Amino acid sequence: METENSARLAVLIDADNARPAIVEALLAEVAKYGTAYVKRAYGDWTGASLKGWKDQLLTQSIQPIQQFAYTTGKNATDAAMVIDAMDLLYTDRFDGFCIVSSDSDFTRLAARIRESGLTVYGFGERKTPKAFVAACDKFIYTENLAYTQSVPRSPLRPAPDRSAEGKPWDDALLVLLRSAVEDSSNDDGWSHLGGVGNIIRKRQPDFDARTYGYLKLMPLIEATGLFDVDKRDPGDGNPMVVYVRNR
Repeated sequence: METENSARLAVLIDADNARPAIVEALLAEVAKYGTAYVKRAYGDWTGASLKGWKDQLLTQSIQPIQQFAYTTGKNATDAAMVIDAMDLLYTDRFDGFCIVSSDSDFTRLAARIRESGLTVYGFGERKTPKAFVAACDKFIYTENLAYTQSVPRSPLRPAPDRSAEGKPWDDALLVLLRSAVEDSSNDDGWSHLGGVGNIIRKRQPDFDARTYGYLKLMPLIEATGLFDVDKRDPGDGNPMVVYVRNR
């Protein structure tokens, strides 16, 4: 996989057809393929059924798009998503779209976006109709999303008890580092340090190694004791290239 993917993505979520519990893992998955420049969730936010979305909208900086259900039995949310998707497509600002829904109504939309030469990533439950799945370049079942909160630490070598500032290691930090290394790795398990940093920035924009007492990402990674580090000399006077791997 690409160690640094600069693709500009638009993430459109059918909130009527997706669960808020998947959002954090969903956006972590999206970060593997590019940067989400647009994040929108569609639904009738005046209804009680979408109340669980509020915290995720705020935490993940997702723009809620209000769409009233004008009549019973008609899904106005789908139409609003399709219209916005086409408007965004015509701006020529994006390299791909992420369509989050298990609804077959988005099959033609996915096909149309691909006809324009853009990549379509679909996200939905296993019940998603095969036609929609096949219309996407890649489809990820939300049941398979690897929630970053559950990435285990290495059982072979625990992290030192404390960071350079003398504080106990933050479990969330260790999970972030390990998942970023795993998700940016090549088939041999090694990840370019630049690719690791790229994924970390996408998942946690406020990340700063200095928060933990280190000037750069590399010494922070080394200090945890959870990674193998390989500093490769490309020769011809070029700077050292650093690769890391989960232990």
